[in-house]
Amino acid sequence: MNTEILERRTAITGIGQSDIGRRLGVDPLELTLDACLAAIADAGLTPKDIDGLATYPGAMGGQPGFTGAGVTEVHDALRLELDWFTGGMELPGQLGSVIDACAAVAAGYASHVLCFRSVWEGTAQGKGKRAGIGVGAGGGGGGFRASGNTMEFTLPFRAYSAANWIAMNAQRHFHEYGTTREQLAQIALNARRNAADNPKAIYRDPMTLDDYLNVRMVSTPFGLYDCDVPCDGATAMIVSRIDRAVDLRRTPLRVEAVGSALRGRPSWDQFDDLTTMALRDAGKMLWERTDLRPADVDVAELYDGFSFIALAWLEALGFCGKGEGGPFIEGGANIARDGVIPLNTNGGQLSGGRLHGYGFLHEACVQLWGEGEDRQVTGNPQVAVAAAGGGPLGGCLLLTRE
Repeated sequence: MNTEILERRTAITGIGQSDIGRRLGVDPLELTLDACLAAIADAGLTPKDIDGLATYPGAMGGQPGFTGAGVTEVHDALRLELDWFTGGMELPGQLGSVIDACAAVAAGYASHVLCFRSVWEGTAQGKGKRAGIGVGAGGGGGGFRASGNTMEFTLPFRAYSAANWIAMNAQRHFHEYGTTREQLAQIALNARRNAADNPKAIYRDPMTLDDYLNVRMVSTPFGLYDCDVPCDGATAMIVSRIDRAVDLRRTPLRVEAVGSALRGRPSWDQFDDLTTMALRDAGKMLWERTDLRPADVDVAELYDGFSFIALAWLEALGFCGKGEGGPFIEGGANIARDGVIPLNTNGGQLSGGRLHGYGFLHEACVQLWGEGEDRQVTGNPQVAVAAAGGGPLGGCLLLTRE
C-alpha cells in the first residue's frame, strides 16, 4: 500500500496580486491578468512554462462580480499551452482549485499550474445593496424561483444569503457554548488592527469595541462588521513540482498537507453539527496527513467571510478546544501578531477586502517569505495554514518553508 503524502511533491513558487480597491472600475479580466502575470514573474517563469491552469469558480453568470474571469479567457489571453486545466464551483471551498492543482502536479499531469481567483463585486454592486447568494442578479428575489436545491427550504423563511445561514451556525454556537458578541468582536477588531499595516486593505481606520457593537444588525448575531467587504481584485499563485522548484527564483513553500474532506451532509442547514460545519472534516483530514501539530503553526490565515467562520476554523484546526473559541479569542491577545497564533495578518476579508479565499493563501506565502513589512510576524515563521470556506464547503493547506 502506497502511504506517500502526494501533495508533498508540490510547492508554491510564486504569488501575484492586482490592485485591490472598493470600486476600481477596472475590467475584471485586466485585474485577473495583472495577478497572473505577476505570479508567473514572481516565480521566475514565463507564460511558456505554464502547463496547467486552475480557478474557482470559473466563468459563470447570475451574480454580478462574483467572478472576474474563467479558465478559457485566461488561457487564450496569455496564449498558454496547457496539459491540464480545471475550473468549477463544486469543490471543497475556494481553495479546492489549488488542492486540485496540487493533485495534478503530484500525478505528473503538469509541472507549473497557474491558480487564480478574481472578483469585482465592489464595482458590480455600485451604490446599491449587496446581492444575496443565489437569488438572481438583482439580489432582491424578483422572478427567481428556487428549484432542486437548498434555497427551496430557506427562501420561504427570508433566509436569502450566507449571512443568514452562517448566522444560524453562530447562534447555535452561542447557545451551546455561551459565546458572546463581545468575544466574537475580537475577530473583527484583530482584522482591523492588522489591516492598518496593509496598504492594500479596504478599511484601515482604527475600530473600537463600541464601534463594532454600535452598528446596524445584519442577521443576528452578526452586525455590519462581522461581514466581509465587497471589493475588486485578483490573486494568483503558481503550484510547481518540487523537483522543478529548486532552481526557481524563490525558496519553495512545500505543501505539507491538505484538508478537503466532507464526511457529513453537503448541506448548509442540515449538517450534523452546525457549530463546526464542514470545517471539522477538512481540519481533521489535514492533521491526518502530517506529523506536525497545531502548536507547530506560526501563522494562520483563516476565512472570515463572516467573523464566526474564522472562530470555527480555529476550533476545527485544533488551536483551541471544541466550543472554546469564544474564551480563546476573548481580549484578542491569543490571535494578535505576537500572540499564540497570529490570525489574518493582512486584515482578512473583514477589513482587507473580500478576495474570496485566495487572499488567505497569498498572505500565508507573504508571511513565510518574510515580506509582510509592517505586518510581518516576528520570529521567522516556518509553518503556515491557510483555510477557506464555510457551511458545507471547506478546504485548507499546510505550508512549510523549505
